[in-house]
Amino acid sequence: MSATHARPPARRRYGQHHLVDQGTLEAILVMARVQPSDVVLEVGAAGGTLTRRLVEQASFVHAFEIDLRFAQALTRFADSRDDLRAYMVDGLRYRLADLDPPPTAVVANLAYNIAVPLLMRTISVLPGVQRWAVMLQRELAERLFAVPRTKAYSAVSVLVQLSCGFEASRPVPRTVFAPPPRVDSAFVTFTRSRVWPADEAFALDTLVRTSFAQRRKQIVNSLSGATMRGADALTRDEVRAALGALGLPDTTRPEELTPPTFVALAQELGCLPRP
Repeated sequence: MSATHARPPARRRYGQHHLVDQGTLEAILVMARVQPSDVVLEVGAAGGTLTRRLVEQASFVHAFEIDLRFAQALTRFADSRDDLRAYMVDGLRYRLADLDPPPTAVVANLAYNIAVPLLMRTISVLPGVQRWAVMLQRELAERLFAVPRTKAYSAVSVLVQLSCGFEASRPVPRTVFAPPPRVDSAFVTFTRSRVWPADEAFALDTLVRTSFAQRRKQIVNSLSGATMRGADALTRDEVRAALGALGLPDTTRPEELTPPTFVALAQELGCLPRP
């Protein structure tokens, strides 16, 4: 989260680590490449340090901050402009699809404890967002675009890569935050590659998360008995047949499948329509 010079002490329950280094701020603004036509969604605006720079570059900014200690500074700034709206609420609980004008970019220093659900939500409910430029815990940043058969590869990797393509990543040292986090960070940019229909996105999300629920478990065991097609639970024979149709053995584990192979598996199982 960004901060002003008079920022209140960080609160652990909000996962707050304020970016205080001007050089790092300038570097991430360059990476973010906000365009004059962009409508930016910022979650974790704090006192508005990043927000003030975003409104200089974008056509409009939606700035969210849950910590009411920043309300006076942030709302006062928003009240002075027609191209900024401040929301002193939890961005995860707000109906982001109702934002007007609809966001085209997400630029934020995300609190570590909300990063995954916030990213997944913006990907699924904001089809107009074409670009993300976000500060994340480095471990999560590595997971987003990890490749199969690596420790970092996970359900989040698959789901993000089914909709987005990696652009760039910059390591960020702990020393540029106040208070310094106990883990390293990275600023990551990625872009939209596909918008899935809601029912297909739900089917893929269910399939991928169920497959990775126990990542060392074979997919045959993870998916057998799972309900993904209305009231019909998958049988072991159906899962084996689907894997076989893709040339995969019964012993296949989720971390061995690429994102496109998960799509093909969903089609073989009848969870997605065939092309």
